[in-house]
Amino acid sequence: MTTSAELAAAPSAPAGETNQHYDLDPEIFGLFLDPLRKYSSGLYRRPGLTLAEAQVAKLHFVADRLRLAPGQRLLDVGCGWGSLILFMAREYRAEVTGVSPAGRQHEFIAARAAQLGLTDLVSTRVGKFADVELPARSFDAVTMLGSIVHMPDVDAAVRRARSMLRRGGHFYVSESCFRNAAAREEFDRRAGTEFVRNSIFGWGDMRPLSELVRAVEDAGFSVTSVDDLTDDYRRTIDDWLERVAAGAAAIDELRPGTSAELTRYLEVANAGWGFTTKHYALVCRNAR
Repeated sequence: MTTSAELAAAPSAPAGETNQHYDLDPEIFGLFLDPLRKYSSGLYRRPGLTLAEAQVAKLHFVADRLRLAPGQRLLDVGCGWGSLILFMAREYRAEVTGVSPAGRQHEFIAARAAQLGLTDLVSTRVGKFADVELPARSFDAVTMLGSIVHMPDVDAAVRRARSMLRRGGHFYVSESCFRNAAAREEFDRRAGTEFVRNSIFGWGDMRPLSELVRAVEDAGFSVTSVDDLTDDYRRTIDDWLERVAAGAAAIDELRPGTSAELTRYLEVANAGWGFTTKHYALVCRNAR
């Protein structure tokens, strides 16, 4: 598990590359996310699912796509508040490692792992994926749920992911994408896109799915599945918006103005689904 000394020693990223959104007070996220603090699309494939149920369904979906089994090693790049790694350790008894540049997330994960009795299965690394030292060819699965958008060199990120995997291991990427190259050209510099990129995340580059497919193919992966999760993410954000509205006073008490900022960000995201943007889950196998 990451120590407080490691957190103190971790270098800061340049301002333009710092995903400052993820270093907000974790209690803010607890007020509008599900109890696991999963900050990516849920899976609403049965009627009447709550946000919490949809997020658990999504985590089981990821495990199924990875063919995850007890004792396997999983690397989650951009591990957020630990929802995926803690779940896979608890429910599948996988040995999990999370990577994130946001120091507060590691502190939160360490505390939750201790509470759940998972410290023997859960570890984290502070820093950017490109810079963190990790053992090559030692993982059975690598996941990136909504994190590759924050990596400037998508080809290098995918190559590094493959270098982490043993032969036969699986790579799962779920990401919001422009619908196609023409939509990216037209909408990438619109006011709403720039607000989300600069005011919320500090940096991000949303790409068409075709660029992600090209990157994984060029890296040597075999693509095994592509799932369209666009409507699932729209419904997830609808639920988040309801929770932001319900918790606005408490959110703003922690950080004034944050509820309005979150509302604008989430409304911008939901406005584009199916028109300018899509959300996909891309799964690949390291076949050689």
